[in-house]
Amino acid sequence: MPTIAFLLAPGVHLLDLAGPAHVFGAAAKFGLDYRLCYLADAPVVPTAQGVSLQASVSIPALDAEDMLVVPGCSGDSLTRTPRFGAALAELLREFPGTVASVCSGAVQLGRAGLLDGRRCTTHHSLQDELGLRFPAATVIRDVLYVIDGRIVTSAGIASGIDLSLHLVATAHGPGMAARIAREMVIYARRNGDEQQASAMLRHRSHLSDTVHRLQDHIDARYSDRLPLAELARSVGCSERTVTRLFVRATGVTPLRYQQMLRVERAEHLIGQGATVDRAAQAVGFEDGRMLRRLRARG
Repeated sequence: MPTIAFLLAPGVHLLDLAGPAHVFGAAAKFGLDYRLCYLADAPVVPTAQGVSLQASVSIPALDAEDMLVVPGCSGDSLTRTPRFGAALAELLREFPGTVASVCSGAVQLGRAGLLDGRRCTTHHSLQDELGLRFPAATVIRDVLYVIDGRIVTSAGIASGIDLSLHLVATAHGPGMAARIAREMVIYARRNGDEQQASAMLRHRSHLSDTVHRLQDHIDARYSDRLPLAELARSVGCSERTVTRLFVRATGVTPLRYQQMLRVERAEHLIGQGATVDRAAQAVGFEDGRMLRRLRARG
């Protein structure tokens, strides 16, 4: 059971914490084996919004399958951001798995040396200071989040939700991430000047409820054969209307969108050691030839 451990500093921003916690909590509710825990240097943690939180001061056994999430906290500069105590600071430095930050939480990663030689981001008002304090890092501006290996950083506040949805989509497929997003009544935005890595999130930045419902249908069954007639029946429209609305909202046809989801999932499986042929079959292709063609198309 993977653990998502949130590391809380005094003055933590509630939405920086609650957004990702809601995403992973919903994932657990929908059947994924996540366990959430909250770690701090003291059992009571004051927040920037005046509510106090309870946390554990005992660090559980964690390994590379788990994840650390560092929400941002109050302060008009990174210099004034409270430091973690020795135990949490050591956990950050030595942890072998994915480490994510929201907003000013990036400074804790920088203090632990995790940003050296990596691309990263933070809230727009703190980007200059982050670059000055950690010159070995490359700060990317005007994006919602940046993924560099096992280190992932997000811009702030609600962008932690976008980041968490992407991580769920990468690990468990777009259907689960879409299910969570729809429950939260949230559709992720584009990632500024840099494309989001997730096809699902990249094509959710529109307001057409009909197309969102079509995407829900495709996301949940992307590995199946989905004739246009079936998609049309799912939303009570004609096939021609489905294609017109889908292209207008997303810029791609329903078939192309499904292919993108398949290729994205196959890339993840290949990265985990699967052969191209085995990955192709897992996502619904008969063999690896179509997958190779689509990967080459980019």
